[in-house]
Amino acid sequence: MDQSKSLIWIKQNRCIGSLKIVELDQAKSLNWIKQNRWIIVVLPVVVIIALVAAIARRSVLPIRAEAVQREAIVNTISTNGKIEPVDNFQAHAITAAPVKRVLVKEGDAVRAGQLLVQLDDAEARAQAAKALAQMKGAEADLNALTLGGSHEEVLTNQSNLTKARAERDSAQRNLAALKKLEQNGSASAGEVAEADNRLKRAQAEMTLLEQRQSGRYSRPEVAKVQAQAQEARAAYAAAAELVHQANITAPRAGTVYSLPVRQGGFVNPGDLIVQVADLKKMQVRAFVDEPEIGKLNRGQKVALSWDAVPGRNWEGMVTRVPTTVIPRGTRNVGEIVAEVDNADLKLLPNVNVNVLITTAHEDNALTVSREAIFQDKNKRYAYVVHNGRLDRTEVQTGVSSLTRIQIIAGLKENMKVALGSVNSQPLFDDAPVKVVD
Repeated sequence: MDQSKSLIWIKQNRCIGSLKIVELDQAKSLNWIKQNRWIIVVLPVVVIIALVAAIARRSVLPIRAEAVQREAIVNTISTNGKIEPVDNFQAHAITAAPVKRVLVKEGDAVRAGQLLVQLDDAEARAQAAKALAQMKGAEADLNALTLGGSHEEVLTNQSNLTKARAERDSAQRNLAALKKLEQNGSASAGEVAEADNRLKRAQAEMTLLEQRQSGRYSRPEVAKVQAQAQEARAAYAAAAELVHQANITAPRAGTVYSLPVRQGGFVNPGDLIVQVADLKKMQVRAFVDEPEIGKLNRGQKVALSWDAVPGRNWEGMVTRVPTTVIPRGTRNVGEIVAEVDNADLKLLPNVNVNVLITTAHEDNALTVSREAIFQDKNKRYAYVVHNGRLDRTEVQTGVSSLTRIQIIAGLKENMKVALGSVNSQPLFDDAPVKVVD
C-alpha cells in the first residue's frame, strides 16, 4: 500500500524535480559567466581582428615607392656661432688714470710698436722712482753682506788682518829663536813660555779677523737681507710695468676695431682701452648639441652665412673640437672653433652667424629616402617591391642627410623600395601591393 502511494506521488511531482534540476544548471551557468566574463568580451574582438587581418592580407595595399639611386650625399650639423679674431690684442687699464692722448681711431691700420693710447703716468713714474731707490739700497746692503760689511769696514778689517798676520809671523820667529837659545842655556824656560803665549795671542787675533771677514753675518741676517733685496726688485718691476702700460702700443700689425676710450676721459682698473687684430684671419666659436659631438673632427669643412649679408657664404675649417660638455640654457653642448677666411673684411668681430658643419660626404653613394628605412630593435630593413609583393630585406646604412640615407649593403641600384602605404595601413612581409604615383 505504501509503495503504491509513493509511486503515485512521484508521478504526480516529477515536474517539480525537473524544474529544480533546470534551476540548478542555470545557477552554474551564471556563476561561470561571472568568473570568465573577460573571455566573452575579448574573444569576439580577437575574432574580428583576425578576420580584418585575413582580409587585409588578401587585399592589395596601395603604396608609395621609389627606386634606389646613386648620388652625392652630405651629412651636416647646423648651429649658430659668434665671430672673433684669431689673434686678438686687448689692452685693459691696470690702475685708475686719466686718458692723456688717443692717437688712433677705429678702423685704422697700425704697425707693430705704434703708440695707440697714452694714459697719465705721473703717479706711476713716481712709484717707479721710489721703488728704484729702494731696490738700489737693498742691493747695496746685499753687496755689503757678501763682502763682510761696508767699504770702510772692509778696509779697516783688512788692515787689522794684515797687522795680525805680521804679529803672528814675528811671534813664530821669536819663539823659534828662544827655543834654540834655551838649548844652549842662553834663554830660560819662562822666556820660551812667554814667547809661546805671544804666538797664541797673535794666532787668535788673526783667526778672529778672518772669521769677521768671511762670516760676519748669521744665516737669519743673510736671509733677511736677501728677502729685502728680492722684494725691492719685484716692487720696481711692478712700478716699471705700470709706466709701460700707461703707454699702450700695438704688439703686431693689425686693425683697431674697438676703441671705447676718449681723450680726456678716465679709466678704472680693468676697463677695456683698445682692441687690435688682423681682421683677415677670423674664427667662429659655435656650440654643438651633445648627440652630435661624436661626429666632429678637426679639418671638417664649415660654411658660414650672416643675415646682414644675404646670399654670401664664407668657408672655414674646424680647428678645435669639444673637450667637455657644458650646460647652455636647456641644452648640453660642446664648443668648437673654426678658422674662416675673411680676405674682403666683410665679417666683423662679435657678429652672430649661421654655421653649417660638414661631418661626412660621399660623392657616389647608393641612397634611398629616410622613410624607406625601418628599424626593429638593432636591425634596419627596407621593403623591396618584387613581383607585386613586399620582400622585407635587412640593410646596412652609412652617411645620412636630412632626407636621404646611404645604403652600404642589402640593396642594389634601381631596386624599388616601399615608402609607406597610401591608406596608412602598416607594411608587412609578403603583402600584395600596388604602387601609386
